[in-house]
Amino acid sequence: MVLLGDDASMRLLEEAEGWEALSDLALEAHGLLIKEPGPPEIPGVTVDTQEQDGITLSRVFIESEEGARRMGKLPGHYSTLEAPQLRSRSVEMEEKAGIVLAQELRRFFQALGVGPEDETLVVGLGNWNATPDALGPKVVSRLTVTRHLHRMVPPEKRGGLRPVAAIAPGVLGLTGIETSEIVQALVAQLRPKLVICIDALAARESQRLGITVQIADTGIHPGSGVGNRRLGITPQVLGVPVLAVGVPTVIRAATLVQDALSQMGRPAGPAAERLLQPYFHSMIVTPREVDDLVDSMANVVAGGLNVALHPSLDVDDLLSSLF
Repeated sequence: MVLLGDDASMRLLEEAEGWEALSDLALEAHGLLIKEPGPPEIPGVTVDTQEQDGITLSRVFIESEEGARRMGKLPGHYSTLEAPQLRSRSVEMEEKAGIVLAQELRRFFQALGVGPEDETLVVGLGNWNATPDALGPKVVSRLTVTRHLHRMVPPEKRGGLRPVAAIAPGVLGLTGIETSEIVQALVAQLRPKLVICIDALAARESQRLGITVQIADTGIHPGSGVGNRRLGITPQVLGVPVLAVGVPTVIRAATLVQDALSQMGRPAGPAAERLLQPYFHSMIVTPREVDDLVDSMANVVAGGLNVALHPSLDVDDLLSSLF
């Protein structure tokens, strides 16, 4: 895998900006590219997809700078879980999705060399005053945090209990502090072996809203999906592994217009892009049932994290308080 410094990462993302760079999801970026004329394969990019019990799990590996540039994503490993039945707000499906998410998170832990008792910091990004952006704070409020308890329990009685700390630091407009600066200070003080960031994402396809979770080992640039990229929370910045766990809750209005034109047999080429950009390019929309969507997906993500972070604890006990 190609490792880029944070400055190089920012340049790569900025160069990728364009009409089609409207999604935080690596799976969508790959889907757009393979539909274009030319070779179906993208150099340095591989995709593996599997299905089980109504849940599709797709793993995208970006292993070259050329592949990263074409995809508009940083080199790394991206896993995307999709469960269409989550639209029905089925408790059973929420539990299933949480378990699959936990299994995939453990794969990342193992790949990153994070042990079952290594301290972890979970950061709930977003603005708790704006429902589409409240996923991170909601997840943090439902986590099983144990760092304070871990120090009180003798080593022989911990039973593999992992010390977990969590914070919802708010956003720049509320605190006047870059979120990355807050996380850097916490990492310097706590010295965790892993940082997990939870954030709301922007999707390219509306049917993915509320049924999709992406995990990435590249860290995150908050706000990038809505054109408001902030200072990165990445392994290069923090000096420790960073996992980004995100759920798409919004989509650009321009994307919806583009899709409508395509369905009418009028693909949105450069001329249409120039015409639409002043009116729609900065407009972000979300489903009217966003309250239920965010609440349901917060359960899925919190349940998956609780099970993955505390393998020695009873799964049913961890999930019972959520579902």
